[in-house]
Amino acid sequence: MMEALKLDPLDTGAAEDERAPGHPPEAQGTATFRVWRGDRSGGRFVDYATPVAPGMVVLDAIHQIQAEQANDLAVRWNCKAGRCGSCSAEVNGNPALMCMTRLNELPLDKPVTVEPMRAFPPVKDLVTDVSWNFRVKTQITPFRPRAPDAPDGTWRMAQADVDRVQEFRKCIECFLCQDVCHVLRDHHLHDEFVGPRFLVHIAALEMHPLDTEDRVAALRRAHGIGYCNITKCCTKVCPEHITITDNAIIPLKERVVDEFYDPLGRLVKLFSRKESP
Repeated sequence: MMEALKLDPLDTGAAEDERAPGHPPEAQGTATFRVWRGDRSGGRFVDYATPVAPGMVVLDAIHQIQAEQANDLAVRWNCKAGRCGSCSAEVNGNPALMCMTRLNELPLDKPVTVEPMRAFPPVKDLVTDVSWNFRVKTQITPFRPRAPDAPDGTWRMAQADVDRVQEFRKCIECFLCQDVCHVLRDHHLHDEFVGPRFLVHIAALEMHPLDTEDRVAALRRAHGIGYCNITKCCTKVCPEHITITDNAIIPLKERVVDEFYDPLGRLVKLFSRKESP
């Protein structure tokens, strides 16, 4: 029986320090990875036992399995630095970037389950078809700036307004927030709800100090913001630590409520429009 790794993979010890620079770390045991293999027609989990070493992440183990045991294993990745969002998957049932999930954070005395994101159709093995997200983005009214207000043809903005939307620009479109959202993952309402990633995108536009478009009606109807019940699961899985629910979704919900469900506010807006020249 393979020996399960029980050491801390980040605790390299003095022995590693004595090796020549650039020498790969020595394996300190084996771990079993239960990897989903299949395509749109179906599939199953297959167990692979592979050596593990200090500092390894899940993507390292998947690459090792691909190189040594399953050359046809399909996996999407690019930077291996948590910047491209390509290696999104589910590790032990939790949406995560494989390149940012360290083995020393997982219980390696039992199989580590690695499977594709469940909110999107499988293509092959760990690769899913996320093209729906790009189609959704084209349906969102794009940015349209107001006219320049400075003599030199530029704009003047308050720093607080700039800081407010800066957080939303950190998104790497890994779509983990889309994957964990129960509206998409469990109820499959892709035709009625754009998901947290694109509510963040809309927030970046709506709260931009230069933007002049009004997307509130679309938020209520076409984008389905009412489906979100602010469980904050999307915020929890975001690798960029964007405060999706509190800073993006809730303020957008408030705008919808103010526009469509606040009778006093609607009266004020009605008379304001009548009084305007």
